[in-house]
Amino acid sequence: MKKGLIIGGSGEIGSQIAKSMAEAGMNVGVHYHTNNSVVHELKLEVPEGQWEGAFFGDLSTPEGIERFLASMPKEWDMLVFAPGNHSAKLIQDVSFEEMDHYYHIHVKALWMISQALIPSMVRNQQGNIVVISSVWGEEGASTEAIYSSVKGAQISYVKALAKELAPSNIRVNAVTPGFISTKMNAQLSEEDQLNIYNEIPLGRAGTSSEVANGVIFLLKQHSSYITGHTLRINGGWF
Repeated sequence: MKKGLIIGGSGEIGSQIAKSMAEAGMNVGVHYHTNNSVVHELKLEVPEGQWEGAFFGDLSTPEGIERFLASMPKEWDMLVFAPGNHSAKLIQDVSFEEMDHYYHIHVKALWMISQALIPSMVRNQQGNIVVISSVWGEEGASTEAIYSSVKGAQISYVKALAKELAPSNIRVNAVTPGFISTKMNAQLSEEDQLNIYNEIPLGRAGTSSEVANGVIFLLKQHSSYITGHTLRINGGWF
């Protein structure tokens, strides 16, 4: 049975991906930082024989990423990179510390974790990597220049890495969710949410399950001829 590691597996989207992978017959391991209770619940929901473990890691610093890599196994068939953090500020209000925080979590951690896992995939001549980017990584958003830029970097990395790993039968793709019904977006006022719905052709927010369904499609053989692709799950918003 193939096994996959979900980075950010305790987030709303990450935990749903973990559950959907288990339902699809895959073994799952999850990375987490602060959501211990979510990981405990997730372990109870995933069949015991399919649970590969939970691995703590603070990915906001190089040292934290290195400690995480030292604590976990490197033999995985699949990597899903889905850490979630977000803020909305004018660029002149973003501190250097915040810039480093976003860079390490969304870019440096992706580089270092995939670098550590790729050798075993190459040896096995098979593997699958899916990166959860964002609609703003494609389109950019006012007051989200830092977030947009690191999410855009993820998409560029996916395109390049897909070409590099294709001869080893390793596929690399990205998913770009639009406005998804999560606790983060629930903080917006009802009026702001309605204004966004009016911009979305399907007229509503997406769900974590719909994002997870897209990830499962990219992980399974149904998408065996797809690599270097960015799958938009945004209700036609962009």
